[in-house]
Amino acid sequence: MKLAWRQGTQSSLFGKIFVVMVISTIAVAATTSWMTVKVSQNLFLNTFSITNSKIIQQIKRNFETFNYSVVTASNDVMQSGTIKNFLTETSGGSLADVQAYYKMKEQMKHILNGLDLSDVGTVVLGMGDRSYFSDRNYWLSSAASLQSNAITALTVNEAPRLSYHFLRDEKGTAGDPLIVATRALLSRSTKEMYGQLYFMIREHDFQQFYSNFTSTGNDVIIMDRTGLIISSNRQGLIGQRSGDMLARAEEIEKKQLKSSSIKNETADVLMLSEYLPACDFYIVNLVDKKLINKMLPVTWITLICAAIISAALLALFLITRRLTRSLRMLVRQMSSVTKRNFHNYIAITGSYETRELGTAFNYMLDELNNYILQLVATQREQRNAELAALQRQINPHFLYNTLASVNFLVQRGDNAKATETMHALISLLQNSISNVEETISVEQEVLNLKHYAFINQVRYGTGIAVDYFISPDCLEARLPKLILQPFMENAFFHGFKERSAGYIYVIISREGDTLRCEVVDNGDGMDLDGEEDKLPDSNRNRHLFTGIGIRNVHARILLLYGKDFGTTIQSRPGEGTRVTVRLPFRVEEPPAG
Repeated sequence: MKLAWRQGTQSSLFGKIFVVMVISTIAVAATTSWMTVKVSQNLFLNTFSITNSKIIQQIKRNFETFNYSVVTASNDVMQSGTIKNFLTETSGGSLADVQAYYKMKEQMKHILNGLDLSDVGTVVLGMGDRSYFSDRNYWLSSAASLQSNAITALTVNEAPRLSYHFLRDEKGTAGDPLIVATRALLSRSTKEMYGQLYFMIREHDFQQFYSNFTSTGNDVIIMDRTGLIISSNRQGLIGQRSGDMLARAEEIEKKQLKSSSIKNETADVLMLSEYLPACDFYIVNLVDKKLINKMLPVTWITLICAAIISAALLALFLITRRLTRSLRMLVRQMSSVTKRNFHNYIAITGSYETRELGTAFNYMLDELNNYILQLVATQREQRNAELAALQRQINPHFLYNTLASVNFLVQRGDNAKATETMHALISLLQNSISNVEETISVEQEVLNLKHYAFINQVRYGTGIAVDYFISPDCLEARLPKLILQPFMENAFFHGFKERSAGYIYVIISREGDTLRCEVVDNGDGMDLDGEEDKLPDSNRNRHLFTGIGIRNVHARILLLYGKDFGTTIQSRPGEGTRVTVRLPFRVEEPPAG
């Protein structure tokens, strides 16, 4: 069974289509299911983050309310003359000291009773020995030890701002972590400091501001600007520093992000953060993504997608088999076509699609046969053109006159020039009788032109000067033989009928991937019926065409390289003629065949 299935899928169009469609359907369905789950998760995460953002805002308001009470109390303390006098006056005796302390105590009760600071211990320290403790259970040690504590130095440096500090595992705290709000007491007139004010709250009492919003996998962390965790529902984190969490919190604050993902030692969590400037710390909410994903019905989504895929594959099998039945019959008919027999047409039967394919196949055979006939005719014309080119390569009159000139030079005793002329003629003959399909370098073509020009100047004198302007990067370029010689021949013999002297320029340059060859003379010129870049009519201007002939050269280029290349002529009577030959720029000779 497996072998039959494998053979069917390897050779049968139906099997291949079905396998491809099965793979495509499964891939699309799996990708869609995965994207659905991911989009659902992201949507749920965004919704969850929005909900938790509101919770963080509520926690922030709780802290701001607490901070407002602390600020109000500290302002009342700073404005109280009774408290200032108690802290700044010197001792006036036991009775006076007791009265001053009593007034100080009553004033502090009045200030604190008007605020919701029932779980806060208050300490006021003067510059001397005088101090006030609202509840000794918050700081068990002496006032002097609190005065020498590091948070007092920070309070003095940050005057007159209210600042928050964290105390843990110190002798005065009795082992209970404390969050302490401190403020330096300054004179309103002189701005001199006369004491320090401390509001102490135990960490487990501090949790009352956010404890109602925490649960398993949903943690709240209070962290200061240094990354120190001062409070959390996870007790093991209190007192630790987290540089990574601080960096993410600063990133969220700077870029105004809704949330950020972070991996800790135990889980991948979603992190939300809000900066509380009044207290100068961050409120961080960490939500375990596994907890969020458990709320999504991923299993049900997977089962539904699997059911949809199964139904789609069954329908695909039945539909594909039905649609390809007529096509398989057509394949059997087409396979009976004999190799290289393009006249074995097939019968038009079957369904609409099969009939259309059969008609198209028969039409293709007709077009193929027509194309073969045209190709044969084109090759025959090309061969005839090449044969004509071979027949016209050597101008008998040119050869006769050259030999006569050599004979004249020998009789005159100019053997050296006669020898040079014979060498030039031999080089031209070697180039002419070789295969016309071969290509030569630009350097060799220019050398042949120089030989040809030299022979003509020996015969007719040096009245017609020839100059060559060849770009150095074109010397190794390849071009077909006998491409430029016919145009120089026309310039010599037909361009100077009315003038006895003039010049011929041969210019070869490169334009991108094109080799541009020009033969320019200042001879008589000719009339091109007012149209530039046009080949002259060979019937009306037959005297202009000798050797291979301009149109023969142009047709040869078209056969070799296509319609993007060829020959153009610009000429006006009395202004000379410019012949431009455009060829593909090639350095290496193409392989034969």
